[in-house]
Amino acid sequence: MGTSDLITLFFLVAAVVIFFQLRSVLGRRTGNEKPRYEQPAVRSRADVQETGKNEGNVITLPGVEKEREEARLAAVDRVAAPGTPINTGLRAIVEADPQFDPETFLKGARSAYEMIVMAFADGDRKTLKNLLSKEVYEGFNAAMSEREARGETVKANFVGVEKAEITDAEIEKSEAKVTLRIVSQMISATYGRDGGLVEGDPEEIAEVRDLWTFARDTRSRDPNWKLIATASE
Repeated sequence: MGTSDLITLFFLVAAVVIFFQLRSVLGRRTGNEKPRYEQPAVRSRADVQETGKNEGNVITLPGVEKEREEARLAAVDRVAAPGTPINTGLRAIVEADPQFDPETFLKGARSAYEMIVMAFADGDRKTLKNLLSKEVYEGFNAAMSEREARGETVKANFVGVEKAEITDAEIEKSEAKVTLRIVSQMISATYGRDGGLVEGDPEEIAEVRDLWTFARDTRSRDPNWKLIATASE
């Protein structure tokens, strides 16, 4: 065997060795392989409802929505004792509006109360229109107009809400209604046209007790609640 034949044989053996090494690493394809498995994206039923479509390999998890519902009902139980009319009313609202959270509502109501009280004292009709129902606004507007006609002005300082608790909750058709008992503290003094004190005390902190009812159409995209009734306790 000549030198050239030995060289040729050497390269042939090397090629065979490399082939088997590659096959052991990469494997063989026969043309009947199963397609590569792709992990489906996991989304909750609420996510699918939000986007309005269930695309591709998307599966819904009803258990996730159940957990969310249980969390919402637990929030209701923290605000009102289970089995009470208030708890039953709040649960009905949650069922009609899954986004409703009584604890968040209470925080918002406290802020709205301060805004309404101060807007009334300042004669801020623009703010009141956004927070009051038409009927309540007309009552507030009439009171402000009478005050203005007498030449009176109000100087008020809101100290804070001492207590806010839900006393009633219900849903009629699609309208949710929640009544609050609110105890607040503020300083308020009304002055006449001549600058003399007509009512109140510019230095004394007075306690105010109110029963306010807020309402919202659960079918509406507008998340805001409006004051629909007021009463003093």
